[in-house]
Amino acid sequence: MSLTRNDSAVRIVHVYPNLLGTYGDAGNAIVLRGRLHLRGLPVELIAVEPGQALPREGDVYLLGGGEDAKQTAAVQMLRADGSLVAAAGRGAAVLGICAGYQLLGTTFLGVGGVPTEGLGLLDVTTGRLERRAVGNILARAAEGGLGADGAPLPELIGFENHGGATTLGAQALPLGVVEIGVGNGGGENGTAGAGRRTEGAVQGAVFGTYLHGPVLALNPDLADAILARVAGPLPPLDDSLVEALRQHRREHVLPATERSTRARSVLRLLGRRDSAPSGAAATLSRR
Repeated sequence: MSLTRNDSAVRIVHVYPNLLGTYGDAGNAIVLRGRLHLRGLPVELIAVEPGQALPREGDVYLLGGGEDAKQTAAVQMLRADGSLVAAAGRGAAVLGICAGYQLLGTTFLGVGGVPTEGLGLLDVTTGRLERRAVGNILARAAEGGLGADGAPLPELIGFENHGGATTLGAQALPLGVVEIGVGNGGGENGTAGAGRRTEGAVQGAVFGTYLHGPVLALNPDLADAILARVAGPLPPLDDSLVEALRQHRREHVLPATERSTRARSVLRLLGRRDSAPSGAAATLSRR
């Protein structure tokens, strides 16, 4: 059900843009505002910095990426403020990117690798990847109708740069299944998710993802899926220019990423073999 009346503006709240804005994720707010403007729908964009009270009557809340210290500070302030949790409880849409994604979960590793309590809006937990994930990523749509019209989302395209390994609990669904890249890196709990490399999570109207870019500029269907949660059915837009960019990524950028990833995997495998003791050396070393 729509949170906003037909005669009222959709209120987009950008949470701590100067604290959680390492990867240019402020662009997500610009994309949402622009897609509403193109449809002739009123929109109000509110940027809230640390020390300012977060409005409780927002419709969409956006959180970007940041380093461990900034992420820990942000979750402490958001927990003390209480407005984001209250807004999500009444059905407001929330999108967290990278650090913002992790702090929406139940626990993540904060400063010094200390387990830190998240906001609990997503049933996910985050530890550490063995090797940092940096590169382009492609994830095909997970099962379930997440699109604005109830249809599955198209492929998700973006750029990941994170050291977190996020595991989904029973209440959270993945946004996509990874074909190129790392994604969550922590998998899913339960037999249904066994063996799948997933990307992001969604639980009700709360979304989390490791995709930068910003993600909504490259994935307009995801942007509309978020807006539809609060604004109701949306008329279509001409996204031919975005689709041309996505096609270029699929045909040229992502295949190069996949080839590079395979080459690195082979080199790591050869390195492990070279560092392993030979039969004779192994025999001598055991004596």
